[in-house]
Amino acid sequence: MNSENIITSAQNPKVKHLLVLQQKSAERRRTGLFIVEGRREIERCLQAGFDVTTLFCTPAAALTLPEGSYERFLVSPEVYERMAYRGSTEGVIAEARTRQWQLADLPLSDNPLIIVLESVEKPGNLGAILRSADAAGADAVVVCDPLTDLYNPNVVRASTGAVFSMPMVACTSEECIDFLKARGIAILTAQLQDSSLYYDTDMCRATAIVMGTEATGLTDQWRKAATAHIRIPMLGITDSLNVSVSAAILLYEAVRQRRGAQQTSPKE
Repeated sequence: MNSENIITSAQNPKVKHLLVLQQKSAERRRTGLFIVEGRREIERCLQAGFDVTTLFCTPAAALTLPEGSYERFLVSPEVYERMAYRGSTEGVIAEARTRQWQLADLPLSDNPLIIVLESVEKPGNLGAILRSADAAGADAVVVCDPLTDLYNPNVVRASTGAVFSMPMVACTSEECIDFLKARGIAILTAQLQDSSLYYDTDMCRATAIVMGTEATGLTDQWRKAATAHIRIPMLGITDSLNVSVSAAILLYEAVRQRRGAQQTSPKE
């Protein structure tokens, strides 16, 4: 790359294509591409084995680019400002290929911990849940009947790169229920009705924590399929928490129980 080849117009076809990918879920689905913005996120994307196809950067950022076989283009700071979805991303933005997991391909441990989300709507919530699932060492996140694009820029941003490390599947609720039951994985549905406190429920076994939308909760399909119903106590005037906050609480309860069980188990 050199200064003679720098892109100085936002009307450049490659710039325009990136902007369409950024703004249109239909284009992301059609091309199988999505946008990754920021040095940390791009490095994590590459480390996770994703195929980064194209990288755009400002001249200042070009000196310390992450290594990869992608096509590279210099853009002026003014054009980059137009391309950037958020600020403070070190002048680097890329296009990468999506990864489509299938339920049968999930790399589950012997005692899996899975988060299941039914009809998640807000990409920021999905990204935050991916971040918590990664931090808690969960095996996978399954999104049933999704209402948001799994590779929406807000998902990538809110996950801080966990979207690359955490296996994530989109499927129907029926497919997921059949999958969990066939493998003997307990289905714990987070709901207010007919439920027990989450810390009184066994999460040491193979467990799927299932959560619905904040507005309507889970459908009857999941409530009927549940091994147990669990709830987080609400001691103030509000009757619910943000779904990403609830997911973090329940994930770390599973971590607490499992570590406690390991510490108290008899040594050989």
